Amino acid sequence: MRALLKILIVGAALWVTTLVVDGIYVQADSLIERLLTFVCVGLIFGIVNVVLKPIIHVLGCAFYILTLGLFALVVNGGLLLLTGWLSGLLRLPFHVAGFWPAVWGALIISVVSWALGLFIRV
Repeated sequence: MRALLKILIVGAALWVTTLVVDGIYVQADSLIERLLTFVCVGLIFGIVNVVLKPIIHVLGCAFYILTLGLFALVVNGGLLLLTGWLSGLLRLPFHVAGFWPAVWGALIISVVSWALGLFIRV
């Protein structure tokens, strides 16, 4: 149940991101298709984070220290860009147009997920 709530929170954060950031969008015709896309992309984003983020943290430890953690924005942007690419491979109508929209999108996703996590105990 916890994992499902986290996926729904990330899906909601992705929805907010598509509203705020130019360059991240969903090209779905119906509301149901849009909702399913957000849930599926939330699942993909969660899997990418669980698999790759620990490896990147270990390999890039010096960059995190040197940049006082700002390197995390670059890493999260790259992971969102990878999620957009994987979504394209799976024929999901979710698109990330480039690196900077991915960085801003990752920042928005982090903030919105954190805020929703305050209200919904996960």
